[in-house]
Amino acid sequence: MTDLTLAPNMAAPDRSYADLIAAHEGLTKEQSDALNARLILILMNHVGDESVIRAAIDAARLE
Repeated sequence: MTDLTLAPNMAAPDRSYADLIAAHEGLTKEQSDALNARLILILMNHVGDESVIRAAIDAARLE
């Protein structure tokens, strides 16, 4: 895999954000946190490249 992409790279980011928010509707804080954790792990598995995942973690910590 290549370097981490931080520039906008989604065809429909607003729709994807709305889908994410909708997935949390009606959940408790604990359920919402668990959904986020599962989603993160699924996406990490999809990426598969440990160096890209580490770069993403580092980038997220800087925010």
